[in-house]
Amino acid sequence: MIPDLTVVTGKLKLKNPILLASGTAGYGSEISQFIDLNKIGGIVTKSISLNPRAGNPPPRIAETPSGMLNAIGLANVGLEKFISEKLPYLEQYDTAVICNIAASSVEEYVICTERLSSEKRVDAFEINISCPNVKEGGLIFGNDLDKVREVTERVRGATTKPVFIKLSPNVPNIADFAKAAVDAGADGVSAINTFVGAAIDINTRKPKLANVTGGLSGPAIRPLAIAKVLEIKRKHPEIEIIGIGGISNWKDAVEFMIAGASAVQLGTVNFVEPDSGERILEGLEQYCAEKKIERIRELTGSFIIIPPKAGQVNYPDQSGPPPKRGQAGEL
Repeated sequence: MIPDLTVVTGKLKLKNPILLASGTAGYGSEISQFIDLNKIGGIVTKSISLNPRAGNPPPRIAETPSGMLNAIGLANVGLEKFISEKLPYLEQYDTAVICNIAASSVEEYVICTERLSSEKRVDAFEINISCPNVKEGGLIFGNDLDKVREVTERVRGATTKPVFIKLSPNVPNIADFAKAAVDAGADGVSAINTFVGAAIDINTRKPKLANVTGGLSGPAIRPLAIAKVLEIKRKHPEIEIIGIGGISNWKDAVEFMIAGASAVQLGTVNFVEPDSGERILEGLEQYCAEKKIERIRELTGSFIIIPPKAGQVNYPDQSGPPPKRGQAGEL
């Protein structure tokens, strides 16, 4: 049996659920020498702003255990140069192109969306309202429900193409932000962006990033990202989710889909294994064949919650009650 790997998230149809995350695959040309872009579901472009951005000063990347901190600062070539020099390269590939847009004002989001909406090669938009390492915009939008609604409504009015809002995990109730975005017209959400993190060099006593803090990504955040996806899907089953956060292999991708994602984005793993998209796609196909899953979209939101029986308390160690206060093993 050859499983059907096509997925539909909102109004966006993908030939498979594998996407390359914004900022980890450049504008396509940078990673195309390592991976066949025709095989994956799509690429999310490096963030595009109205005007070119130099980004933050270096050092702006630091490794952490099972992860990476980055404070790139949304460096990019700007809207017009992207359209004239970067977008044409993607014409040769049969894969979805999702433009990630970053801005420091609502008006900039609207201008960029409206301008790019007329480009045939652009299939959808991912609106970055949650970058944790820029001084303007970024978390100011992503941590404010009213701003999320305003940005989404204005962007929705600027295009008929699918729109996904990239959510910040640095909020107490991410499901509320997902609901606000969808109610305001978004086709779905991308969950999640990076967590705020920092690292210090113990020899110099200086931050490892010139920006001091940055966005933490990689396998270290995967359980946190899964929890955020689950929170959204359990509270609002109707919301379409593109899952992001520490995916390194096909098992991680399956886990995100079971938790509620219709598609997934590969990020930090692209720096380690630039061809990971093809490898993960093969793993998904084999998994579906072995489990006799005819359509991979059947996995989305298929998690099973087992409620405890009445009066039952589940202890980490089933051989007896939990330790008393002060005993070894107490959490």
